[in-house]
Amino acid sequence: MNSSISRQLILWLAVPLILLALAGALVHHFNNLAPQVISSDHRLRAASAAILAAMPQGDAALAAFVPADRSIRFAVRDGAHALIAGDAGLPAAPAVAAGSPVFATLQSGAHTLRLLSLRSGSAAATRFVVVAEELPAAEAAARYGFMSTLLWDFVQLDLTLVLVWAGIQVGLRPLRRLRDEIAARSPLDLRPLADGSVPREVAPLAATLNRLFALLRTTTQSQQRFIADTAHQLRTPLTGMLAQLELLRADPAAAPLEARLEMLHDGLRQLSRSTNQLLSLARADAAASGAAGRQPADLAELAAQSVGKFIDRALRDGIDLGAELQPASAVANAALLDDLLGNLIDNALKYTPRGGHVTVGTGTAQGRAYIYVEDDGPGIPVADRQRVLQRYVRLPNSPGHGTGLGLAICDEIVRLHDAELQIDAGSGARGTRIRVLFT
Repeated sequence: MNSSISRQLILWLAVPLILLALAGALVHHFNNLAPQVISSDHRLRAASAAILAAMPQGDAALAAFVPADRSIRFAVRDGAHALIAGDAGLPAAPAVAAGSPVFATLQSGAHTLRLLSLRSGSAAATRFVVVAEELPAAEAAARYGFMSTLLWDFVQLDLTLVLVWAGIQVGLRPLRRLRDEIAARSPLDLRPLADGSVPREVAPLAATLNRLFALLRTTTQSQQRFIADTAHQLRTPLTGMLAQLELLRADPAAAPLEARLEMLHDGLRQLSRSTNQLLSLARADAAASGAAGRQPADLAELAAQSVGKFIDRALRDGIDLGAELQPASAVANAALLDDLLGNLIDNALKYTPRGGHVTVGTGTAQGRAYIYVEDDGPGIPVADRQRVLQRYVRLPNSPGHGTGLGLAICDEIVRLHDAELQIDAGSGARGTRIRVLFT
């Protein structure tokens, strides 16, 4: 699972901030209690010193001893912890080293006592002294202050983390814009990223991507040049061979070879068509890489020119090729649109039987210009209408020996123009109607 940068930053900030909040609340709590405890310890030391001073006068003097501070309670016990003088309710002193006072805080019922314990005298006459003072009720207030301080610190912590999270989201916007820009591109769109649109921290990533794009662009352009050069080199001799073959077929001396010449003619015509499709594919790939621009184009004029190129073939095949052209224009690459129409009309003529009809039309619908080619051939099943747009896919029982590139090239050209390609049944639910809607 991929980790989130913003979540990690929040966690890295939250843990130390929580510890700081706890430490701050504890410091505030002890700062409230410390003055009282220090003052009480000072009085306890003074009282214990007075008791120690009275010890040499005997146990009777200890029994009559009264602390100067009325808030002080004391107890003096012998080595067996029997009470000699003072308050029997005070706890016995622990066995501590002689002359080393020990301070402690003790909860006695609803009261909090601060104790000083010490041992005095020789081994034969050991005395244990306990001096105590009740601390004021400020302990409860201190606890309340501690909890309120801790609560407020956590409220501040929550607000701080929210502000930090919002700042992180704002700070990551350039990275998201970079991600969206790359995601919105076509796989063949290898233009470099603008260096000025990314922050300095992301600039090394953008530079690395630009180097990768440049390498891929060089490789893609080499492939495109190879395809285009090969297609160009093949097209001229193929055209000459087709012309010579036409003359040979017209020669009466070649009548015995008519069937073989017809097969040879069909093969050369298919090879010529495949060569032209490779050229169309190379042009579409070049346009996807940003090598070709778009200009306002008259769709009706382009459609009329494309129809004119196929009139002879339609007459030869006994197909009624017509046009229904309404004014329409779009910002497009005219050469690619010519390839688009050529492939659509070629497919329609190939699949339409003798005596059928093929119609090329243009117009506008709801403010969008469109081109369509409609035939009354066998049609394309609904389940296969998206699959036929893939390269090298041909439906079963398709006539001829096509390469399966025609509609794939059309789909690529449509996507390059940010247009929409629709495949539906023709008029009367017969044949196929392919329409391209421009934005």
